[in-house]
Amino acid sequence: MTDPDSLIRRVVAKAHEITPRLPPALSPAQIAVAEETLGFWLPPLLARLYQEIADGGFGPDYQLYPLNAGETTAVNVYQAERAESARSEDPHWPAGVLPILTWGCGMYAAVDCVDAQTPVLLFEPNAFDGDWAETWFVDAPTLEDWLESWLSDTGWFSVDGHEAVEDLPEPTPWTQATERLSISRSYPRTT
Repeated sequence: MTDPDSLIRRVVAKAHEITPRLPPALSPAQIAVAEETLGFWLPPLLARLYQEIADGGFGPDYQLYPLNAGETTAVNVYQAERAESARSEDPHWPAGVLPILTWGCGMYAAVDCVDAQTPVLLFEPNAFDGDWAETWFVDAPTLEDWLESWLSDTGWFSVDGHEAVEDLPEPTPWTQATERLSISRSYPRTT
């Protein structure tokens, strides 16, 4: 397990290397407002990213969404996906899964905020073939692992389309998808 302080320091360094002018970091009160709106707590590491580095604007490719300020935020994308999912007889977005960035083409990286392991999931709606559960994949078993793959350029998202990808691990199906999509309620906050 990586030391969280060391991981944050390395993320800060890479974030500033890639994006010299990051947005301001969030205060604990701003995090609390977002959590109140979402109805669940952010995992501690995700909250630290927003509090100690910046309100989005860093990370792989399209970079992390701002949390709750601006036109497109993690909170309003989550709310939109959950609202659309709730209106459908075939829900596609589980409660407690916060989109943190878009990969484009409707794809998202999302953190499962209600799983203590904090897996980072890949939502790939272009794979839809009648079952939304088949559009959800585990991109990394933890947010920590996902950040490590970004820092070391070993994630699938680090590879240029023209490079060979044989050595990169493929995202695996999210085995909890069917169960989590069948739950229509929001998750209560837990400590």
